[in-house]
Amino acid sequence: MSTPNPSRVNGPHTSALSRRDMLRRCSTGFGLTALSALMADKTMAAGVGATVDPASTRPRPPQFAPRARSVIFCYMSGGASHVDTFDPKPRLVRDHGKPMPMPIERTQFNNNGNLMASPWTFRPRGRCGTQISDLLPHLGSVADELAVIRSMTANFSEHAQGNYFMHTGFPFLGYPSAGAWASYGLGSESDNLPGFVVLRSGGASIPHGGVGLFSSGFLPAVHQASIITADAPEPVPNIKPRGSAPRQRRTLDLIGDLDTRFVDATRRDTQVESAIRNYEMAFRMQSAVPELVDISGESEATKRLYGLDDRDPKKAAYAQQCLLARRLVERGVRFIELSCLSYNIGGGNGPNPWDQHGDLENGHGKMGTQIDQPIAGLIKDLRQRGLLDQTLIVWAGEFGRTPFSQGSKGRDHDPFGFSVFMAGGGTKGGTVYGATDEFGYRATENVCDVYDMWATVLHLLGVDHERLTYRHGGRDLRLTDVHGDVLHDIIA
Repeated sequence: MSTPNPSRVNGPHTSALSRRDMLRRCSTGFGLTALSALMADKTMAAGVGATVDPASTRPRPPQFAPRARSVIFCYMSGGASHVDTFDPKPRLVRDHGKPMPMPIERTQFNNNGNLMASPWTFRPRGRCGTQISDLLPHLGSVADELAVIRSMTANFSEHAQGNYFMHTGFPFLGYPSAGAWASYGLGSESDNLPGFVVLRSGGASIPHGGVGLFSSGFLPAVHQASIITADAPEPVPNIKPRGSAPRQRRTLDLIGDLDTRFVDATRRDTQVESAIRNYEMAFRMQSAVPELVDISGESEATKRLYGLDDRDPKKAAYAQQCLLARRLVERGVRFIELSCLSYNIGGGNGPNPWDQHGDLENGHGKMGTQIDQPIAGLIKDLRQRGLLDQTLIVWAGEFGRTPFSQGSKGRDHDPFGFSVFMAGGGTKGGTVYGATDEFGYRATENVCDVYDMWATVLHLLGVDHERLTYRHGGRDLRLTDVHGDVLHDIIA
C-alpha cells in the first residue's frame, strides 16, 4: 500500500499542488530555499513591525511608550452635524434664511435651501471655555477632557463609502477595520475576550456597509470584531454551552487534535490557525460574556451616572453599551466600538440614525439626548476609576452636515469640514484644533483627514502607523495607506 502524500489534505480540492509544494518540487527545491530565507525575515512575512505570528492575539509590546492601552470608538453613524454640536457659527445666526454666498459642491440630494442657524445655543464650557451647543450639555460638563478637532475632512459623501473610509481608510469592502489593526499590532490583554469588540443594544442596526466594517480583511481572522448584543438573552449567538463543560472540553480537544494535523499539513496557514484560535476563544467566552453583561453588581449611583434609569429606552440601551465599554476596558480588551440607535426621524433610519435630511431639530435632538449623558458618564466614570488616562475615547461620524438647509428643515452631507473629538488616553483636554470657514462649510485651518486621525490613535497606543503593515498582494499595506500625520497639537 502506498504512503499518503503528507502535503495533501483530505477534502474536495486536494489534487492541486500548494504554492509551497510547487516551490519544493520544482528546480530541485531552490525556490523553497529562497522563500524560507525571505520568511525568516518578519518584515517579509507579515510586514514591517509586525509579529512573527500574525494570527496570535497575545499581548505584544508597543514600539514606544504608549499613552493609551485601549480605545473606545463612539461612532455617530449617519453624520452628526458639526454646526449643531461642536462648531459654533455666529454668521449662520446673522444670515439665517439667506442664500449661501459661495459655490456649493454637489450634495447627496441637491435639494439645497438657504443658510440655517442651529436650533441650539452654543456656550463656553468648563475652564477651557470650549464652545459646545445645548444639544450636548452633559458633554459640555466634561469639556476640559475633550480635544475637539473642527477641521476633519473625508473623501466621500455617501454613507457606505464614508463608513468604510472612516473605519478602514478605504471606501470599500476587503480592508481591515481600525480595531482589527489594533488587535493585530498589539494583541489583547484579555485571556477570555476578543481584542476587538463591537457592542450593540436596543435593536441597533449595523451602519450601511454591513459587518464588513468590522472585518479583519486580509489580516488573520482572529483579529475581526466579535459583536456582543448587550441586552439580548444570548449576547453572542450560540455562546451558551450545549452539554457539560467536561464534555465540551473533550470535544474541543478532539477537534483541536484534528485541526493541528490539518494546520501542519497546510504549512501553518495563518487563516487556519486563526480559525482554531477562534474556537478556543469561543469556549472561553462561554463564561466570560455572561459575567461581562451582568451589571447587577454595579452601584445604583453608577447606573444613574450613565443614564441607565432613563425613561427613553434607547438612551438607556446606549448607556448600557457605555457601561459595558468600561467593563471591557477593565478586562483588557484593546478596541471597543459602540452603536447608536435610530428613532426614524427626519430621514435617520436604522443604519444611519444621525442622518436628518428633514426635521433636524427633532431628529438630532433625540440623538443628542441618547448619547450625551452616557458618553459623559463614561468619561467621568473612567476618570474616577483612574482609567481615563489609559483609555482613548474617539467620537466621530462619517462626515458632517451642510450649514444650509436641505429643503427647509434638514441638512445634507458635508465631508469638506466637520468635527470629531478625542478624550483621555494622552490627549490634551480642553483643546480646540483646526477651524472651518465662517459658515462651517469647509475646513480652512489645520485641515486634517481620517488618515491623520488613525495615525494619532495608533501613536497614542505606542505604534508608528507607518511601521504597522501587513504584506498582502505584494504590498506592505497599512491602516493609513500612504498618508497620515500624527496630530501632535492635541497630545498632552
